[in-house]
Amino acid sequence: MLQMPSSFTPLITAQSHPDPLTFVFHGSRLLLREADLAVPSADELVRLALAGTPHPVGLLGGRYCQTFWCDNEELALPGYAWRSMRSLFGALDDDLLSVAGRASQIAEWARTHRFCGACAQPMQLKAGERCYVCSACGMMAYPRISPAMMVLIRKGDHVLLALHTASAAKRFTPLAGFLEAGESVEEAVHREVFEEVGLRVHNLHYFSSQSWPFPHSLMIAFTADYLDGEIRVDPSEIIEARWFGPHDEWPEKVPHFSVSTILVDAHRPA
Repeated sequence: MLQMPSSFTPLITAQSHPDPLTFVFHGSRLLLREADLAVPSADELVRLALAGTPHPVGLLGGRYCQTFWCDNEELALPGYAWRSMRSLFGALDDDLLSVAGRASQIAEWARTHRFCGACAQPMQLKAGERCYVCSACGMMAYPRISPAMMVLIRKGDHVLLALHTASAAKRFTPLAGFLEAGESVEEAVHREVFEEVGLRVHNLHYFSSQSWPFPHSLMIAFTADYLDGEIRVDPSEIIEARWFGPHDEWPEKVPHFSVSTILVDAHRPA
């Protein structure tokens, strides 16, 4: 599953390194060498002449990692290309991909907080924190994290999976949705289940969580038991939802990059 490697140490303060791992992003796409999916070297970064200063990410196996955001899509190197993060699953080393996911969230935070959202004045980095502060009005902006719940509903030896309208993969998965202001994760589970499929559940149990950098989500996964109700989908959210049991054909197995896959496979019949 996409998660930070044990060899990674997060950093807020920049360090000097002769050849850091530098993640350069244009929007959600990462600049990589096409031949071997390597990030630009220190010498190549000089040729890029990127504006601004890089943001520290951390140490990966002792090697310093930093990140830039770039507004100019044409700003590239011969033999390099912009690659979407999703396209790198299974192609890039898992540890490197996880750190790149963290770097993308930091770069997105830096890109979207150049100016104060309250008074439009330029923002400045606050010493010792991952924070932008407005010198005019004092507003502070930390990296945005958007919590989202995911739940696999169990009914005897069956589980509920749904095909979401916004699913890029068009694959049956557990129910999921973002938390609303003032809502606990458990309250979000009950609300989303009822809104999306018209069911009520109980016996919620935490399963696992995962940072999901598309662009800045935190997926919090649960299991729950069916209580009552009949499936009634919200067509704006769900194309189809149904129970999968031991004798049904389940969705095709995919590599374990997401907590959704882990959650489904933990309940997949032998």
